[in-house]
Amino acid sequence: MKKIFVSGAFNVLHAGHIRFFNDARALGDYLIVSFPPADLLWRLYEKKSVLEDGDKLDLLRSLSMVDEVVLSTDEDVDLSFRTAFEQAGADVLAVTTDDLYKEAKEKLCRELGAEFVVLDKKAPEGFKATSSSEVVSRIKAPLHVPLRVDFAGGWLDVPENAIPGEYVVNCSVSPTVSLKEWNYRQGAGMGGSGGWSVLNGWDPVNSELGLGVGWQDPAVIAETGACVWFSGARPVLDFKNTGEFLRGCMAIYDTRIKHDTPGLASLPRNYARIAKAARVARLGVLEKDVNVLAVGVQLSYQLQLEEGMEPLPRIGACLAHKYCGGGHGGYALYLYETPEARAAALAESEYLYPIEPYCRTFGKDEPVPWEPLYLERIVQQNVKKDHF
Repeated sequence: MKKIFVSGAFNVLHAGHIRFFNDARALGDYLIVSFPPADLLWRLYEKKSVLEDGDKLDLLRSLSMVDEVVLSTDEDVDLSFRTAFEQAGADVLAVTTDDLYKEAKEKLCRELGAEFVVLDKKAPEGFKATSSSEVVSRIKAPLHVPLRVDFAGGWLDVPENAIPGEYVVNCSVSPTVSLKEWNYRQGAGMGGSGGWSVLNGWDPVNSELGLGVGWQDPAVIAETGACVWFSGARPVLDFKNTGEFLRGCMAIYDTRIKHDTPGLASLPRNYARIAKAARVARLGVLEKDVNVLAVGVQLSYQLQLEEGMEPLPRIGACLAHKYCGGGHGGYALYLYETPEARAAALAESEYLYPIEPYCRTFGKDEPVPWEPLYLERIVQQNVKKDHF
């Protein structure tokens, strides 16, 4: 009888594990699966066990291709299963191509005269491969997230445009969105793709960088609050506050013009002046002063005009306005000095909507809806189906 041995955390059993077990079992007559108990998993690998050891044992034993399940008990990061492997008298040790400890495992097989086999990882047909960590991320993903407005420093979050010592300034805003309810226009400069990544439990920063744009959207959506970030290849927070000084002072205007940030990422820009606007906006957030912040926003808007964006209408007594993204369309941010000034502007334009700063308290995950008046306006304009 030819015994096959495999080891791993198997923290959340998924299709990739099943395919691995099937491929390993096909190498011989008897498959032995080994995993470290929860306490050892934490001590050696700093991983929390999702399942109790007893649950994991029963689950693995119930699989038709698995003949035996044993525990790995050695205090050895590379070879925690060594004793179990030797006691089993296994003929073959099978691993996957991405195994972190292949070298040590192959050396063990040479010492014991066992065969070492590396198996390709296989995804379900028509789908991408997954991992236990990805499954856990999806489970931990929030049900509701804010979107964001950027005040200044946009494009300095794109790694190739980063300027050391400069800043990106933004704020997460409500109403929130969810996989079920998304009342904003899609693809309109509010960081929707970053929000979608966070809701799905994907790596949001890598997802955005993969689109050829910057990291600021998922960074502030996950962090929440009014934030100042250091310009760089990855998000590093300078400081944040709740953004309460902006309550009643922000609105977004639906330009009804198509927005496309990735398609315009390579346009030439004056990054030194973008950085100057961000320094002013940073001071506004630091001092919690909407008038100072407005100066940074207006400097950013002037650069957007020079880049070729259409002029925005003046609505009410706004302090400043700018497009929310770099895609020459979508939503535009409007700042007002007081709630009364914003209320007057909201009554003036049917395409202006109130937004508020959003700062999530620890563990809080709740929907924040539009006010009924504005939700009804959105429904009438059929925003959910009209993607420009």
